[in-house]
Amino acid sequence: MPRRLTVAVERFPIAGAFTIARGSRTEAVVVTAMIEDGEIRGRGECVPYARYGESVESVADAIRSQAEWLAEGGARSDLFARLGPGAARNAIDCALWDFEAKRQGRPAWALAGLSEPGPVTTAYTLSLGEPETMEEAARTAAHRPLLKVKLGGEGDPERIAAVRRGAPDSRLIVDANEAWRAETIESNLAACEAAGVALIEQPLPADDDGLLADISRRIPICADESLHDRAGLDALAKRYDAINIKLDKAGGLTEAIRLAHEARARGFEIMVGCMVGTSLAMAPAMLIAHHAAYVDLDGPLLLARDREPALLYEGSTVHPPLAELWG
Repeated sequence: MPRRLTVAVERFPIAGAFTIARGSRTEAVVVTAMIEDGEIRGRGECVPYARYGESVESVADAIRSQAEWLAEGGARSDLFARLGPGAARNAIDCALWDFEAKRQGRPAWALAGLSEPGPVTTAYTLSLGEPETMEEAARTAAHRPLLKVKLGGEGDPERIAAVRRGAPDSRLIVDANEAWRAETIESNLAACEAAGVALIEQPLPADDDGLLADISRRIPICADESLHDRAGLDALAKRYDAINIKLDKAGGLTEAIRLAHEARARGFEIMVGCMVGTSLAMAPAMLIAHHAAYVDLDGPLLLARDREPALLYEGSTVHPPLAELWG
């Protein structure tokens, strides 16, 4: 029976609000691709991101454009020639991995030639806010071993100091989402050093990060918006010490696996990250998370409700997906 593609746009409320330097939102809008042949069903979820010129409509349309090709038996290995990196390719790629795993009766990690994933510790994200608000949020989350702190530019030294007061024992990652500038980066770095921050993610704009090659720092700097897939690795030399691999940026698990291998070969540390989505979006990333120095797969923890079945989270420990969810 020919394979049939179904595309769905789904909305999941966020518990409270999720705020970064570029804005705030109260729901996660995801696009899901489902490939089925009457017996087997494979699913993949993506989160369109306006920062990369994506909208829910454009991503859903891009996925639908591959319906005929998929019905004719299009192979995952040929997907790269049809779609570039981004959310649409991610949804189809992950749906095909899920479909193939269920068709063959083997877990996706085995099909990919990877070791079996195990539980990992994920970061938990604190939204951008006033210092006193962030201190209280940190105090509430202080039992978590790893916190990711959203920063926003002006006032960041006060914010990171407040978070450290609220969570004196947690390991901290900060994510500026491109909000720092040349005139503030040294004072912000000093504040992060004073707070014992372990990693700084994307401090400068992706198109204006050359300064990082000349700045002396004690804290590793991680590329997020400055890197999507393997094609961007050359530009990171001397600027970054680590990379954040997100399946929605890379365009699926297939590229994410290749990117992780090549980045490690070049000496970059690996962080596996996510957009705010459900367990279906996190599940494929678990295949590479257990080899990462940092894991940030807390999307479902930020939602008011998740899918069923969902990933199992025990505090900040996230377990690999059951076959009923994905892979």
